[in-house]
Amino acid sequence: MALSDTTRGAATKPRGIRGWDKHTWLYVSVIGAVVLGAIVGLAAPEFAIGLEPLGTAFVALIKMMIAPIIFCTIVIGVGSIAKAATVGKIGGLALAYFLTMSTFALAIGLVVGNIIHPGDGLNMASSTYEVEGEAKGTTDFLLDIIPTTFFAPFTGESVLQVLFVALITGFALQGLGKRGRPVLAVIQHLQVLVFRILGMILWLAPIGAFGAIAAVIGKTGIGAIFSLGLLMVAFYITCFLFVVVLLGALLYAVTRVNVFRLIGYLGREYLLIVGTSSSESALPRLIAKMEHLGVAKPVVGITVPTGYSFNLDGTAIYLTMASLFIASGMGTPMSIGEQIGLLVFMIIASKGAAGVTGAGIATLAAGLQAYRPDLVGGVSVIVGIDRFMSEGRAITNFSGNAIATLIIGTWTKQVDHDRVRRVLSGELPFDEASLGVDDHGPIEAEADTDAEARAELEPATR
Repeated sequence: MALSDTTRGAATKPRGIRGWDKHTWLYVSVIGAVVLGAIVGLAAPEFAIGLEPLGTAFVALIKMMIAPIIFCTIVIGVGSIAKAATVGKIGGLALAYFLTMSTFALAIGLVVGNIIHPGDGLNMASSTYEVEGEAKGTTDFLLDIIPTTFFAPFTGESVLQVLFVALITGFALQGLGKRGRPVLAVIQHLQVLVFRILGMILWLAPIGAFGAIAAVIGKTGIGAIFSLGLLMVAFYITCFLFVVVLLGALLYAVTRVNVFRLIGYLGREYLLIVGTSSSESALPRLIAKMEHLGVAKPVVGITVPTGYSFNLDGTAIYLTMASLFIASGMGTPMSIGEQIGLLVFMIIASKGAAGVTGAGIATLAAGLQAYRPDLVGGVSVIVGIDRFMSEGRAITNFSGNAIATLIIGTWTKQVDHDRVRRVLSGELPFDEASLGVDDHGPIEAEADTDAEARAELEPATR
């Protein structure tokens, strides 16, 4: 994955408050809006309830962007999968591993959400809207996925129809080969425009979060703060256990490397991620450090950038837990069938939009729109606490990709395990000065035989 100039700058130029970029200001603004909304909700409940349309309007704007976002990201994601598969055994193993671990992460989020029910006691029901029509059987449900025309899904509300059209378009472009590249390039440019519009909408997030949080707390009282806090704490604990217990056990079983030693080795990168709320900022450092650790360049060059698009464990946990939180908060929990359908949808829809601000919220709204449209209104509440969980998502995603690189390298026998031991024990410390003079920047700059293939792995989501 190639880095944009902005990302490279964020990784090498520390900034003070005066140097905050616009995303940092938005981050702080949302936090301030949540705090202010909570105060208003407790101090003036009736007035706070009247602010609910602010959150409703914000969700309506997000819903407006669901169809183009899903279409663009899925088409490009399918293309990226095809390109990754062309680089041979490493790419194939990496994709299989990423799909498996993402599914585990989504499933773990569902299990934890079903155990703790963090949304219980909230009064978010008024954020719903009535779903028209009667319940349909399985056959009718499947037939409804097929749209009446190719363009019909883009003017309707069926996200599954958009997903269906996007998938067949992506596979058709794969079949066209070189002839399909101009069309794919157009869709990539369209995605840039779509996410630019989404970025503009996200500047209204502080207003939407303020209205939604104020209204929920105005209706529920102090219990709403407890429920929101419970979701955040449960999310962080789940991410920690996922990395340390599940991934840590797998790492030790395959490589005999202690996960805590690896975490200690990547300590500076974790601090950078916490400071920027994005794992993207640590991408060049992760490439450099994994190569220094003893993993072969081809493995690092393929696994790391591919993982940044397809191995988003923290995001997967967040999507499922947030969905169950909204369902519980609105007093209409999801059935097991709906949860399984949502899990499958999230596995597909979460690919291809990695590193794009707002993609997580859009994917969450899309999943709910597909399986429980009456719950989409609750996204306005999640927006308010989303920023508090962004660091957890970024750290989990980063950890998963670091561990995956070692595991894939071991499976393909392209890891110097003696060097791994010496580096993690401190005998061969990483030279920080090397980041300024070596080629640990964009993957395209790597001068080895796989450089061209790895350059094509860039998901073009900037």
